[in-house]
Amino acid sequence: MNAHPADTTQPEEPPLPPEPFPTRVRGISAEQRSAQEEWEAVEDIQSVLLGRSAGPVPLISFNEALQFFQTTDLSECRKKIQATVHRQGLAALLHFLFGPPRLQQQLQGERDLALAIAQCGLDDNQAVHMRILQTIYKKLTCSRLGCPRYGTHWEELGFQGADPGTDLRGTGMLGLMQMLYFVMDSQMLPLALEIFRLSQHETQNFPFCIMSVNITRLVLQALREECLSRECNRRRQVIAVLNDLYAAAFLQLYRVWKSQHKTIADSGFLLKELEFSTKKKPKQLLKSLESYVRRSSVSTADGVQQPSPLSISSNQAGEEINFTGICDLQVELEGEARLI
Repeated sequence: MNAHPADTTQPEEPPLPPEPFPTRVRGISAEQRSAQEEWEAVEDIQSVLLGRSAGPVPLISFNEALQFFQTTDLSECRKKIQATVHRQGLAALLHFLFGPPRLQQQLQGERDLALAIAQCGLDDNQAVHMRILQTIYKKLTCSRLGCPRYGTHWEELGFQGADPGTDLRGTGMLGLMQMLYFVMDSQMLPLALEIFRLSQHETQNFPFCIMSVNITRLVLQALREECLSRECNRRRQVIAVLNDLYAAAFLQLYRVWKSQHKTIADSGFLLKELEFSTKKKPKQLLKSLESYVRRSSVSTADGVQQPSPLSISSNQAGEEINFTGICDLQVELEGEARLI
């Protein structure tokens, strides 16, 4: 009698506890699978729009992108560069007697490379170019997903239209490279995001990427006029100095724009002031950035002290990197200093 009831209950009891649990797990698992499939489908669609065969576009660091340009044939771009501004007559004599020192010979290759990059246009067929563009988009929007090569989403970032490539006249890929530095450097990213947020302000808004390109143009002008030679010689770097001056000028613009409640109507005047500062007071701008970075480093909560960008050499491979001056910038600051 006792054996029979045991035979009937024991086979039924073991399945009971597992049934609800697998059902619940299967429900969650199916939901997760559905979400994952949907997520992957979005990435696949984006891959098609981006011209990729499969998979999301990976982020690219500034150094990796720089290495690409160091090893790429830029001979056609180099033909267009003019390392320094041509001076004649009294202006040439005064510059020789009282002007800044010449850039050291060992740094001229790095200068020429920079200027060659500035003559290099955005190429849809270059995977590195596309990765640079996608990285800027992802870091500014804090998005895991990329975006189509063309579209109004670029206007939301502060380009003039659906194709960022049309806004790079006069700065070429160097305009994007300096944006890449801004968003991929761990100490610069918080500043970049702060400026980007300000650019989206209801009344103080401005086109972030166009402003960035204009600042790159000012930095290049200062380089070609040899206003940065003393600092480059002191640090034995060119690209790092250009990047730091770019960030320092953007920081200065941000502080004035925010504290004095500037609007897009003030952009021409502010760019004119920045042009003066980048040429006549680059050391002052760089010291301001250095102070900002130092304060930011002290206030970081993670306790990990990152090296200051003012002490980081972009030429990690030990190769000479030359920024060549842009010959006659294609896009001038119209009238007074204005956005492109």
